[in-house]
Amino acid sequence: MNKPLKMTLITVLAATAWALLAPALAADPTKSMRGADVNAADAVAETKAYLGKRPGTQPLVARTFSTQPPVIPHAVENFDEITLEENQCLSCHGPDVYKKKNSPMIGKSHLIDRDGKKLKTASASRHDCLQCHVAQVDAPLLVENAFKGDIVVPTKKMKK
Repeated sequence: MNKPLKMTLITVLAATAWALLAPALAADPTKSMRGADVNAADAVAETKAYLGKRPGTQPLVARTFSTQPPVIPHAVENFDEITLEENQCLSCHGPDVYKKKNSPMIGKSHLIDRDGKKLKTASASRHDCLQCHVAQVDAPLLVENAFKGDIVVPTKKMKK
């Protein structure tokens, strides 16, 4: 291919690319579903207060489907970090103390190890409670939601 023809071809391709890309580059920046520019930093959410301050002061929260992990109806920000050696949740919800503390016992599934052997305390694979169980805050819905699950009423009511 001779040099003038090659230069003409490159010029035509560059002009075509510019003609196709220019409108897209000049358009409004892409917006997220929240309406914010996708490249903008997320706004810091305001800190929300937990529904229950002290354990035992809030009623249990009903579950919306049968396999939903129960939510935590009290604050946990002052709890010690959960480690394999220590889990403050078990001091009230462990199978040996829950009746004395008038709190729900951890699920029976938490007392079975990976080999199906029954244990007297929580399995190490179920030791980090906050992986599945979350404390509730008084916050509005982030998006509209019409979900109506099978409302499962908690089996134990806590004393006030």
